[in-house]
Amino acid sequence: MKLILFSKMLQEQTLPQLVETAHRWGLDGFDLCVRPGFPVCPANVADALPQAAALLRAEGLDIPMVTGHFDLLAPTHPTAEPLLAAMGQAGIRHLKLGYFPYRPAEMDYRQALDSARRTLAAWEPLARRHHVRICYHSHSRQNLGLNGASLAHLFDGLDPDCFGVYLDPAHLLVEGEDPATAIGMVKPWLALVALKDVAITRDERNGHGSPKPVWTLAGHGMVDWTHVFDSLSQAGFDGPCSVHCEFRSSIPDHFHENAQREVAFFRTFVH
Repeated sequence: MKLILFSKMLQEQTLPQLVETAHRWGLDGFDLCVRPGFPVCPANVADALPQAAALLRAEGLDIPMVTGHFDLLAPTHPTAEPLLAAMGQAGIRHLKLGYFPYRPAEMDYRQALDSARRTLAAWEPLARRHHVRICYHSHSRQNLGLNGASLAHLFDGLDPDCFGVYLDPAHLLVEGEDPATAIGMVKPWLALVALKDVAITRDERNGHGSPKPVWTLAGHGMVDWTHVFDSLSQAGFDGPCSVHCEFRSSIPDHFHENAQREVAFFRTFVH
């Protein structure tokens, strides 16, 4: 497994600065955020992404995955083909898409699922042409693919060579799903793992309780990381693990210090 960091958290850093950060923090590379305002963005991706990959690899690092624009869902998106072509040239295998919303009060589940599956399947020619795996993240709360069971619906029949699941144990906890069960359900497609921690607290609501997720420092939440990594090992997973740093810091100026601590925590599990 490789321990990487989602570069969205370090938008202010240039590529050489990201290299320095990776060495100082003990990272293996980055989940590179390719969005407007970042060093590699849709406007310069054709040249900048292969150059970024070459720079990191010359330093013993890697970019095993890219996170596209938040609304990148269909292969007809204007950034899709240029991004995949640049990824293919750079030898970057995994692309994270945005999210398919599911609003139960407004949408029929089967219709929403069928529409999302058609959208995903339409990526296959582009994915094959550029040797890129199209990946979808298990984000809790009113999204399709919010846990392993929902992802199994979404990915059923899709070719694992072209499509991958990006499993997030903290979001699984929010949805009340056991990580080992989720891993078992999505094993053919399991490509990436997201790393962050969460605690569930009780909110008062109309005279009764309501669960509230609180994103926190790794090890301070409720994710059983020993169970998660034992389950990944038993499944033979050896892919990239991306640190997200979604904790709420009581002292904002300490973000980098806490992020480095976050990486060190997960490094004890990712070898």
